[in-house]
Amino acid sequence: MDTDRGIVFLAMSLEEKAAAVALVFEKLDRQIASFQASTTLHCQWGCGKCCFKPDIEATVLEFLPFAVHLYRQQAAEHWLERIQHHPTSICLILNPTQSGAGLCAEYVHRGLICRLFGYSARTNKYAKKELVTCQIIKTEQAAAYHNAMLQIEGGLDVPVMNQYYMQLHAIDFELTQHFYPINEAIKRAIELVLQYYAYRN
Repeated sequence: MDTDRGIVFLAMSLEEKAAAVALVFEKLDRQIASFQASTTLHCQWGCGKCCFKPDIEATVLEFLPFAVHLYRQQAAEHWLERIQHHPTSICLILNPTQSGAGLCAEYVHRGLICRLFGYSARTNKYAKKELVTCQIIKTEQAAAYHNAMLQIEGGLDVPVMNQYYMQLHAIDFELTQHFYPINEAIKRAIELVLQYYAYRN
């Protein structure tokens, strides 16, 4: 099913919704990869400072693929207990001790804002696209950042935040209507999945 073509998602099962979200994420990841290749903008190796912001919010729907994955791995209840017994404003998917380009322990299942931030644009009141990225990229990659802005003005394809949120909105209005602190969004997604499978089993 293709949200870009305006197809309405009716009577979808939870698994189908999770799969539809995953397809949106895959499309976004490809678009970001292309944007990065054109601009050379990139995150520092082992950074992740943006992940430690205490006010990151997400919708339940964007963590539905992660919750389904946890259920299939028989880890959903463990994660639910972990969230309930370790209240924190910092995303529990983070693993500050791991080595690599980022600190996300479940990179493939990260939320929409985690994918968008740094390499997407918002549309201002003049209908122009403005790159949404971090201060580190703006200062330490100043020339590439300035060039990226010029390329965007010239028509370079860049993911637009509200367009991707609308694609998720088309999959499930209710599960994208409210934003929660990121751990609360993950918790609600896991609870929804557990309820779904408990009813069917």
